[in-house]
Amino acid sequence: MKSSFRYPIILFDWGDTVMKDDPTSTTPMVEWTIVEAVPGIDSVLEYLRSSGRRIILATSASISDESQIRAALARKNLDQYFSRIYCFKNTGLSKGEAFYRHILKNLSIRASDVLMVGDTFEKDVLAANQVGIFAVWFNPRSDENRAGELHITAHAMGDLLSFFKALDQI
Repeated sequence: MKSSFRYPIILFDWGDTVMKDDPTSTTPMVEWTIVEAVPGIDSVLEYLRSSGRRIILATSASISDESQIRAALARKNLDQYFSRIYCFKNTGLSKGEAFYRHILKNLSIRASDVLMVGDTFEKDVLAANQVGIFAVWFNPRSDENRAGELHITAHAMGDLLSFFKALDQI
């Protein structure tokens, strides 16, 4: 197992980054008739796990608790990849600067060791950047690219997988 690489801890947003979300739903995802993984996420998670990284779910979902989130992930065999789940119900925090500071403190890790992947630029990228966490804006909905000192854009999971593979070649 590789022991020295950039970003040994990867945080993923849940809705529309790992699993397709229905923002109109008022029931926990685990109870939905159909749940769908975001295409290609399984390959990214498998690569990250095989590289020895720790993968954590960091979501602002407020309807589902940690066990319900894990059960929804299990329906697509994705629960096995996540060592921890941080959500509103177990942190009491909406996704923002305090949420990310809580994760860093709880895990006793430095921001420079963490990378966040999510589809909402403000909550997943800018808020993570505010505490020094590098982020990837997962944006499959448009051709818009945003890049800065602490963030890049990926339009598909294949792009994200290529990014991690390239990172590991450095």
